[in-house]
Amino acid sequence: MKKILIDSGPLIALFDASDKYHDNAIKFIKSNQLPLITTIASITETLHLLDFNRNAQIDFLEWIKNGAVEIHNIEISDFDRIKQLTEKYLDLPMDFADSCLVQEGESFRTTQKSKKSDFFKKSDFSVVWIFPPSCTSAFSRKA
Repeated sequence: MKKILIDSGPLIALFDASDKYHDNAIKFIKSNQLPLITTIASITETLHLLDFNRNAQIDFLEWIKNGAVEIHNIEISDFDRIKQLTEKYLDLPMDFADSCLVQEGESFRTTQKSKKSDFFKKSDFSVVWIFPPSCTSAFSRKA
């Protein structure tokens, strides 16, 4: 089954009505039929970047509680690969949450590759992570 790895950018856009991608985020969530996957690192990052509005944070937490995304754990055994990814991409804007998503994408064992999300056009990305054919893709939005 296809799954979509989702970064904090689209999650922030979904809960920040002033975000220029808010309408796209709403359309994407309403039309998406695939499971959304993220990590606690992306959840934490989203909550931190929604800190300007406590109600947005509360709405986001409720959305998560209601099962809108699957949260995959980061295990101690994952930290070696996360560190390797962080070192490998020193020249890119790749933070801990991004490294966790890339590591998670590498760990997928799906049989189909999902298309790049229609959430944003390619020109909206600073980096698009494309995984091997057995994985889905993760995305990071330009600031």
